[in-house]
Amino acid sequence: MKILVPIKRVPDPYAKIRILPDGSGIDETGLKWEINPFDEIAVEEAVRTREAGKCEEVLVVSIGGTECQEQLRKALAIGADRALLIEHAGMLEPLDTARVLKAVFEREQPTVVLMGKQAIDDDFNQTGQMLAGLLGLPQATFASKIEWLNGEARVSREVDAGIETVRVKLPAVITTDLRLNEPRYVPLPGIIRARTKPLQTMSLQELGVNPTSLVQIIGMADPPTRPPGRKVSSVDELITALREEAKVL
Repeated sequence: MKILVPIKRVPDPYAKIRILPDGSGIDETGLKWEINPFDEIAVEEAVRTREAGKCEEVLVVSIGGTECQEQLRKALAIGADRALLIEHAGMLEPLDTARVLKAVFEREQPTVVLMGKQAIDDDFNQTGQMLAGLLGLPQATFASKIEWLNGEARVSREVDAGIETVRVKLPAVITTDLRLNEPRYVPLPGIIRARTKPLQTMSLQELGVNPTSLVQIIGMADPPTRPPGRKVSSVDELITALREEAKVL
């Protein structure tokens, strides 16, 4: 079995994000970048699968500039075998990202695409589903547990009513949720060894993909300040405020 894990470079989820004065984007001064947390969980699960003897190769892929090599090297330090960087400057919509990953899938022929359910910067939660649709493959989303069977995967996923279990035939696309695992701490020797692992770069032209983004970000702004709360002295005053001020009754 061969597992393809797409990863995305995103701001550190614990960092305070500042908007540029002109609203054109975020201020990247001193900003730390990481692997998207859901994607890092997918890398960890793929590496665990290989360590259990159920997978022969883990390939990680990212789309972006040369700065993405840092996140790819971290994935290699976690235990991935090989990395692929698809060079592209600028934003990609989920459908364009899915088209790029489709081309990578057709080139590499993995058994499974294991990826985070969404990225924490845009929260689209669309790429995995679109990729499965473009490839015509079965999909299992929001995986909190994965069991590899003979030519199938049994995936447990959290839904409003409890735990839903689905079985998909391989090849398939599976997206990961937070409860699937806890990524390991990468020690310094692992980081050093990762420098010797292969990291290939390709262009979109080599893959035969031409992005056709239709969405443009025209501005960013901080959310409005939440007004302070107010204490009321009685239930009658609360009902009056809800009816006459908030207009919810």
